[in-house]
Amino acid sequence: MWRATILTLFPEMFPGPLGLSLAGDGLARGLWSLEARNIREHGLGRHRAVDDTPAGGGPGMVMRADVLAAAIDAAAPQGDARPRLVMSPRGAPLTQSRVRALVEGEGAVILCGRFEGVDERIIEARALEEVSIGDYVLSGGEIAAMALVDACVRLLPGIMGESASGEEESFESGLLEYPQYTRPRDFEGRAIPDILLCGDHAKIAKWRHERALELTRARRPDLLNDRERETRAEKGASTSPSRGEVER
Repeated sequence: MWRATILTLFPEMFPGPLGLSLAGDGLARGLWSLEARNIREHGLGRHRAVDDTPAGGGPGMVMRADVLAAAIDAAAPQGDARPRLVMSPRGAPLTQSRVRALVEGEGAVILCGRFEGVDERIIEARALEEVSIGDYVLSGGEIAAMALVDACVRLLPGIMGESASGEEESFESGLLEYPQYTRPRDFEGRAIPDILLCGDHAKIAKWRHERALELTRARRPDLLNDRERETRAEKGASTSPSRGEVER
């Protein structure tokens, strides 16, 4: 079973949206599990303090490394092979390929920061992987953690009714997804493109690929640049002489 453990100051936020729709149905059927653990249980003193003022001065508060270490160690004791993530706007962007890699594992332990962030030393001491869902700042890591978990859970076996539906979406092929249409055939003077109604699957596939390229070129040209770099690298590897050829 794929297991998600969330470390947060607001465990009552979970499952939230993760308890609804496909993810919620899968959770109810035992296809994956979710545990939200309260970091404050490891807080210090009578008031269960979890933060302190920034070293060197500055606004806000910083979550303490010793408190977070205790929370992480309790949630993921030695032998737990799941990756340890911390949601952070300075982290590596979450990509579909990273999501698929997470799905292939046993799950994830996800730390949700608050205030001005977490003490840098906890990232180093517990080998946390910083992950970002976009170039903006949220009040805390909980909503970002929900997005990450949802992206993973929907790819688990048995969650989506049609396995192919997850293979033709944006980013799966390195392109944005082609436009989709359904009934009615005409909506406010806008008709479904005739080619989608022709019944020729080869022509439809070609049309969809062309539209995906157009959308990607217009909205996310960086994705096309990545594809071109990967293609050049693959061609370079295939044309490089083998060790035996070099020796001869």
